[in-house]
Amino acid sequence: MSPLPPALAAALPRQHLLTDPATVAPYRHDEAEWAPYGTPLAVARPSTTAEVAAIVSACADHRIPVVTRGAGTGLSGGANAVDGCVVLSTERMRDIVEIDPAERLAVVQPGVVNDDLRAAAAKEGLWYPPDPASAPWSTIGGNVATNAGGLCCVKYGVTRDYVLALEVVLADGQVVRLGRRTAKGVVGYDLAGLMVGSEGTLGVVTEVTVKLRPARTTAPRTVVGFFDSLPAAGDAIARVTAAGLQPAIFELVDRVCLQAVNDWKRAGLPTGAAALLLAQTDLPEPAAEYEAEQIHAAFLAAGASEAMLSTDPVEAEALFDARRLAYPALEQLGQAMLTEDVCLPRGRIAQMLARIEQIAAQRDVVIATVAHAGDGNLHPLMLTPHGDDAARVRTQAAFDDIVDAALDLGGTVTGEHGVGLLKRDGALRELGPTVVAMHRAVKAALDPHGILNPGKVIA
Repeated sequence: MSPLPPALAAALPRQHLLTDPATVAPYRHDEAEWAPYGTPLAVARPSTTAEVAAIVSACADHRIPVVTRGAGTGLSGGANAVDGCVVLSTERMRDIVEIDPAERLAVVQPGVVNDDLRAAAAKEGLWYPPDPASAPWSTIGGNVATNAGGLCCVKYGVTRDYVLALEVVLADGQVVRLGRRTAKGVVGYDLAGLMVGSEGTLGVVTEVTVKLRPARTTAPRTVVGFFDSLPAAGDAIARVTAAGLQPAIFELVDRVCLQAVNDWKRAGLPTGAAALLLAQTDLPEPAAEYEAEQIHAAFLAAGASEAMLSTDPVEAEALFDARRLAYPALEQLGQAMLTEDVCLPRGRIAQMLARIEQIAAQRDVVIATVAHAGDGNLHPLMLTPHGDDAARVRTQAAFDDIVDAALDLGGTVTGEHGVGLLKRDGALRELGPTVVAMHRAVKAALDPHGILNPGKVIA
């Protein structure tokens, strides 16, 4: 491995520039199963924009790749190191710089944990809606990198809908501010929006300004439906959408996930049905009662074996905990877990769920499925015994099959996890050569030497 350039070594206090292999090892990859990763030259842990700029400038001078990393909770390999790179960790950039209740906005460093921002906003009677399942651990910078969504995004939108402005270190070390603090603004191209979802390939985000909403005050109504097949649950989702209903949360959890949560937490959840649909409305009364009744009727019309309405917040929270705990519960099974993230037109979810079941049977792979049902974002989770190479090959083939099926049905290869490494081939197929060329032109303009997260997204 090459020695550190003097300018890079001088950019940070010694304790925040890691080079020992044992301390570097945890920073080499994110949570994406089987995504390749390399060995970094060093891990840099800055705490200020000036330190980030000095690191990037030194790397640019020596053509050293820079891979920006948040909490490492990603599921696509977007934060995986390449050989000889500097991993730039934002873990020390955790200041909530400002919360402005009058303007309903917050300014934060990229290492601020999502739940911490939500808690700080709540103290001011405000709410930050984007809530990925990793919200207790994932950071705002990582959420910006992948344009993360979550349970509330069906009604309230994803990260891009809340980013007003960004401070960004460019590939040559220059610092720029993009966007605005005002409620409206159309000066020039939307370069802040361009950075959201770019997975660290166009710049290093060092500060994020997000808009906030007033905290919700109405008691929600929850509708629960049990279905004997995944396609029947998909039909219910399509019916809710076709009726023009817009629940605040609308989630699907299948039998495998429910059983895993039961086994882990002794939750006592029902596991007889193939799938559980959870919808919640947060409208004021009497509109909430009407919407809940309409969702209930749609569930029954789709053939729900059982459907019920509830205003009990404790009961509702227990059911939504089952959705939030599905991924960590499956991790307790001690198997490799390859996570998908496809998004479909909601009218085709039933077809896609049927295709997933067919793929599981054809490839002899166990697939558990959770979904942000209201916006068509499905997360099939493929479970494979560790050390079983034949099963790994079948699982990777199933992963590709699901991507192909999503594209066949007019969907997209990633709804919120990002392209990273795992979805590059699918992204190229989805975008087509002309649009890929446009992406590469943008990349070449902003990162002419290709040092920012090389090999990711549109390689």
